[in-house]
Amino acid sequence: MLISCGQRKPAESPHAEPARRSDPAVPTPADTRPVIVAFGDSLSAGYGMETGLSYPDFLQKELDRAGYRFRVINAGISGDTTNGGLARVETVTALKPEIVILELGGNDGLRGLPLSTSRANLEEIIVQLRKSGARVLLAGITLPPNYGPDYIQEFVGIYKDLAAKYKLPLIPFLLEGVAGVPGMMQPDGIHATAKGNEVVAKLVMTSLKPLLR
Repeated sequence: MLISCGQRKPAESPHAEPARRSDPAVPTPADTRPVIVAFGDSLSAGYGMETGLSYPDFLQKELDRAGYRFRVINAGISGDTTNGGLARVETVTALKPEIVILELGGNDGLRGLPLSTSRANLEEIIVQLRKSGARVLLAGITLPPNYGPDYIQEFVGIYKDLAAKYKLPLIPFLLEGVAGVPGMMQPDGIHATAKGNEVVAKLVMTSLKPLLR
């Protein structure tokens, strides 16, 4: 069901040169790695998890482990809708991302908002992201069965239709292999645990790889 050791300090040699303190006047080198933005709601933000346990955090580890020089920025806001995403899309494009993983719409569906509005908002977000030069990986979501088959089918269809129209890579269901799996979901049945977020990151990485070449 879904929607969103300490280390002992080595002994110093008596002849070792004393460590130099960093000069506060010398600026820290800028991180020049290309940016990947995880743009979404609570599923991206890592709702209910401690810092460092969201799926974007695990995605960074996947990238590092595979030798890809990219920096993941988490732009997930819990409770966000497609309308909220559209309102802040410029803050995402200002980061000059090379790739954006777009995950929004779940809260629209859970609130029963008009799907025509959700579709229009997502489409405009995609247009603006692409206009900025970013490549978009679209992440789809589904809804609990009590929303009815017709509403759910139309909702899921939004992601398929937009991916086809704009020729975007699509993750049909972001929580594939996580939703409903013991230990993978928090008690609310909506948000992934740390273990679940690890699985989500691996799923995202699979779809992301072709964009990293």
